[in-house]
Amino acid sequence: QVQLVESGGGLVQPGGSLRLSCAASGDIRSINAMGWYRQAPGKQRDMVATITRGETTNYADSVKGRFTISRDNAKNTVYLQMNSLKPEDTAVYYCYAEIARWRYLGSSNYWGQGTQVTVSS
Repeated sequence: QVQLVESGGGLVQPGGSLRLSCAASGDIRSINAMGWYRQAPGKQRDMVATITRGETTNYADSVKGRFTISRDNAKNTVYLQMNSLKPEDTAVYYCYAEIARWRYLGSSNYWGQGTQVTVSS
Protein backbone atom coordinates (compact mmCIF):
# COMPACT_ATOMS: atom_id res chain seq x y z
CA GLN A 1 0.00 0.00 0.00
CA VAL A 2 2.03 2.89 -1.45
CA GLN A 3 0.44 5.81 -3.23
CA LEU A 4 1.86 8.72 -5.20
CA VAL A 5 -0.61 11.59 -5.48
CA GLU A 6 0.07 14.39 -7.98
CA SER A 7 -1.27 17.92 -8.08
CA GLY A 8 -0.67 21.22 -9.87
CA GLY A 9 -1.49 20.43 -13.49
CA GLY A 10 -3.76 22.56 -15.62
CA LEU A 11 -4.10 24.91 -18.57
CA VAL A 12 -1.56 27.71 -19.02
CA GLN A 13 -0.60 30.11 -21.82
CA PRO A 14 2.79 29.94 -23.56
CA GLY A 15 5.44 31.60 -21.42
CA GLY A 16 3.57 30.84 -18.21
CA SER A 17 4.52 28.71 -15.23
CA LEU A 18 3.18 25.74 -13.28
CA ARG A 19 4.44 23.85 -10.25
CA LEU A 20 3.72 20.13 -9.99
CA SER A 21 3.81 18.27 -6.68
CA CYS A 22 3.82 14.55 -5.93
CA ALA A 23 3.54 13.18 -2.40
CA ALA A 24 4.28 9.54 -1.55
CA SER A 25 2.51 7.89 1.36
CA GLY A 26 1.97 4.46 2.86
CA ASP A 27 4.38 1.66 3.79
CA ILE A 28 7.66 3.49 3.12
CA ARG A 29 11.01 2.53 4.61
CA SER A 30 13.05 4.83 2.37
CA ILE A 31 12.95 6.59 -1.00
CA ASN A 32 15.94 6.66 -3.34
CA ALA A 33 15.38 8.32 -6.72
CA MET A 34 12.33 10.40 -7.57
CA GLY A 35 11.39 12.01 -10.85
CA TRP A 36 8.99 13.05 -13.55
CA TYR A 37 8.13 11.58 -16.96
CA ARG A 38 5.70 12.88 -19.57
CA GLN A 39 3.74 11.40 -22.45
CA ALA A 40 2.16 13.37 -25.29
CA PRO A 41 -0.59 11.87 -27.50
CA GLY A 42 0.87 9.33 -29.91
CA LYS A 43 4.33 9.54 -28.29
CA GLN A 44 6.33 7.37 -25.92
CA ARG A 45 6.77 8.23 -22.26
CA ASP A 46 10.02 10.19 -21.85
CA MET A 47 12.09 11.24 -18.86
CA VAL A 48 11.77 14.90 -17.92
CA ALA A 49 13.83 15.18 -14.73
CA THR A 50 15.18 12.97 -11.95
CA ILE A 51 16.65 13.62 -8.52
CA THR A 52 18.53 11.25 -6.23
CA ARG A 53 18.41 11.02 -2.45
CA GLY A 54 21.61 13.08 -2.45
CA GLU A 55 19.89 15.67 -4.69
CA THR A 56 21.87 14.98 -7.85
CA THR A 57 19.62 16.10 -10.72
CA ASN A 58 19.29 15.19 -14.38
CA TYR A 59 17.15 16.87 -17.04
CA ALA A 60 16.01 16.19 -20.57
CA ASP A 61 17.70 18.55 -23.03
CA SER A 62 14.34 20.00 -24.03
CA VAL A 63 13.64 21.37 -20.53
CA LYS A 64 17.10 22.42 -19.32
CA GLY A 65 17.11 25.99 -18.07
CA ARG A 66 13.31 26.10 -17.83
CA PHE A 67 12.35 23.32 -15.39
CA THR A 68 13.67 22.69 -11.88
CA ILE A 69 13.17 19.48 -9.91
CA SER A 70 13.43 19.44 -6.11
CA ARG A 71 12.40 17.24 -3.19
CA ASP A 72 11.47 17.47 0.46
CA ASN A 73 12.50 14.23 2.13
CA ALA A 74 10.65 15.04 5.36
CA LYS A 75 7.41 15.21 3.35
CA ASN A 76 8.24 12.40 0.87
CA THR A 77 7.43 14.89 -1.87
CA VAL A 78 8.98 15.76 -5.24
CA TYR A 79 8.29 18.99 -7.12
CA LEU A 80 8.67 20.18 -10.69
CA GLN A 81 8.78 23.94 -11.24
CA MET A 82 8.03 24.62 -14.91
CA ASN A 83 8.78 28.08 -16.31
CA SER A 84 8.67 29.54 -19.82
CA LEU A 85 6.24 26.84 -20.89
CA LYS A 86 5.89 26.00 -24.58
CA PRO A 87 3.07 24.27 -26.49
CA GLU A 88 5.37 21.27 -26.99
CA ASP A 89 5.40 20.79 -23.20
CA THR A 90 1.76 19.69 -23.41
CA ALA A 91 1.52 16.14 -22.06
CA VAL A 92 0.38 13.97 -19.20
CA TYR A 93 3.04 14.20 -16.50
CA TYR A 94 3.75 11.19 -14.27
CA CYS A 95 5.80 11.19 -11.10
CA TYR A 96 7.71 8.16 -9.87
CA ALA A 97 9.62 7.11 -6.80
CA GLU A 98 11.97 4.20 -6.09
CA ILE A 99 10.71 2.98 -2.73
CA ALA A 100 11.84 0.35 -0.23
CA ARG A 101 8.96 -0.86 1.95
CA TRP A 102 9.00 -2.16 5.50
CA ARG A 103 6.89 -5.14 4.50
CA TYR A 104 9.17 -6.43 1.71
CA LEU A 105 12.83 -6.87 0.77
CA GLY A 106 14.32 -4.76 -2.00
CA SER A 107 12.72 -1.78 -3.69
CA SER A 108 10.36 -1.04 -6.57
CA ASN A 109 9.35 1.86 -8.77
CA TYR A 110 5.95 3.40 -8.06
CA TRP A 111 4.02 5.73 -10.37
CA GLY A 112 1.49 8.46 -9.88
CA GLN A 113 -1.81 8.56 -11.74
CA GLY A 114 -0.70 11.33 -14.11
CA THR A 115 -1.72 14.96 -14.34
CA GLN A 116 -2.55 16.85 -17.54
CA VAL A 117 -0.50 19.91 -18.48
CA THR A 118 -1.81 21.88 -21.45
CA VAL A 119 0.08 24.88 -22.86
CA SER A 120 -2.07 26.78 -25.34
CA SER A 121 -3.15 30.29 -26.27
